[in-house]
Amino acid sequence: MISYIIGEWLTISLMAIAVGMDAFSVSLGMGMLNLRLRKIAIIGILIGIFHIIMPFFGILLGNILSQRFGSFAIYVGGILLIVLGIQMFIHSFSKENNTYLVRGAGLFIFAFTVSLDSFSVGLSLGMFGVRTIVALLLFGLASMVLTWLGFLLARKASSLLGSYSEVLGGSILCAFGIQLLL
Repeated sequence: MISYIIGEWLTISLMAIAVGMDAFSVSLGMGMLNLRLRKIAIIGILIGIFHIIMPFFGILLGNILSQRFGSFAIYVGGILLIVLGIQMFIHSFSKENNTYLVRGAGLFIFAFTVSLDSFSVGLSLGMFGVRTIVALLLFGLASMVLTWLGFLLARKASSLLGSYSEVLGGSILCAFGIQLLL
């Protein structure tokens, strides 16, 4: 029982880091804007909150679907994780510039768009029947810390890891999707 709980915490922690890698890579790019530390702190907290809210709704919907469709929902959750991982992997090679305005409504739009992928992961976790509070807190904490880390690293150095961090995050999500399918 204890090994199961530790395994679940480790799995959820790695997934939280994988989902937070998107926020990390975007904050690496935005870190070139030379924002004040207070603004960086606010952005990280807001992204952390959105990484709690979005997977929460995903988990709720996933629980409903898993109750209706049983084990079929677990396979759908695994496929969703793989698709999301592939999407992150492909996005890492695009030349799209993600420098949003970080004021007013633009800040909320930025936090929302960065956390959209966590909704899909939450949907998968809800189908799998994960411990909701643990998952949400780990998702929020990981994305907040990774956002801060991305901004601070970008302030100190050029964006060397930008696309590679999304490749790593996408690979981790694909691996957990395959684990669910098997």
